[in-house]
Amino acid sequence: QWEADTSAGAKKWQDAKDWIFRGKNAYLGWKFTYRDSKLHQIITPTGREVVFSYDNGRLTRVSQENQAFIEIIYDGNTVSVLKLNGMDSCFVEGMGNLSSDEKTALVERHLISREHAARGAGSGLVINKDENISVMINEEDHLRMQAILPGFQIRQAWERIDQVDTELEQSIEYAFHPKYGYLTACPTNVGTGIRVSAMIHLPALALTDQIRQIIGAVNKLGLAVRGIYGEGTDALGNLFQASNQKTLGETEDAIVTRLEKVIRQVVINEANARQTLLEEKGQMTLLNHVGRAWGTLSNCYMIETQETLNLLSFIRLGVDLGMFPNSDREIVNELFLVTQKGHLQMMKGTMEDQKRDQVRAEILREKTALLGAPRKVKVVSKGGKK
Repeated sequence: QWEADTSAGAKKWQDAKDWIFRGKNAYLGWKFTYRDSKLHQIITPTGREVVFSYDNGRLTRVSQENQAFIEIIYDGNTVSVLKLNGMDSCFVEGMGNLSSDEKTALVERHLISREHAARGAGSGLVINKDENISVMINEEDHLRMQAILPGFQIRQAWERIDQVDTELEQSIEYAFHPKYGYLTACPTNVGTGIRVSAMIHLPALALTDQIRQIIGAVNKLGLAVRGIYGEGTDALGNLFQASNQKTLGETEDAIVTRLEKVIRQVVINEANARQTLLEEKGQMTLLNHVGRAWGTLSNCYMIETQETLNLLSFIRLGVDLGMFPNSDREIVNELFLVTQKGHLQMMKGTMEDQKRDQVRAEILREKTALLGAPRKVKVVSKGGKK
């Protein structure tokens, strides 16, 4: 069933410390690599790679696809920290112990749902220190687990939360039906129980009046398009969430693959719309929206959340296109968060609406001034002419 290779000579193979074992027949596709008598790599029949890392002969890390799911830190000869999927130092709290402002800030960071924010005693929350994994206890279902990663890392996010789910399932019995799959409080989640979402910023499609057409096309492909905080919310700041609607009758991999393909095409459409705006004579539409947004935010003294997010959308577009002397995307990304109600009140304390609008404006004036005034962008065509 297995074949073994070693670099040792025929007379010394029994003393060899470096080996490669390859599966045959029923184990075809498996590969185990040992170095210095320690397991260093496992390759599965599907091509996935698990790597074991050592320091001075002691295991320190186990990773899959460059994502560590076990990390070990030693204090002398004793293990001082054992991290499982990055969940070593977690925030753990009952929802009844969180203030209204704390719950609002968590919703704004997409770490809990609006429904979970409304919960009190009997519900809880676990968040890892990197804030990319959260577990909501007794939300709509007994457990709602989520992983959030930046950029186009849909599959990586799925693999991350799948690891957490697998570990939990070893000690918790889930309600499962042999025909219908995992059973959930809402019938629309029965089956895989997986909801895969991507948050996408589509200002150019909105400016070129293509956004409704794109949303319609995405809906026809079996995906739902919602607002910034999911179901029942508006698309503030031209931020949209696209997610699967079906959880029954498809595998997790098929759901992830379909969302990846659709989102990739939407991103291409957004890029084409941005190029159209850049190539428009004088770039007047683009300059007008980006310039007005910068002018308002850098000179306002009172401003509400909705207007802020919508104007920041055009600032972000201008930054992405290099229209500002200082095109620092981190400044704009930070403003999307810190200007919202929960974050403002966590920083400054509970405030009346008018006072909060004044504090928000003060932050916006300071930060947007760092970008400098927007300017036209030189466009190089495919033929190389400007």
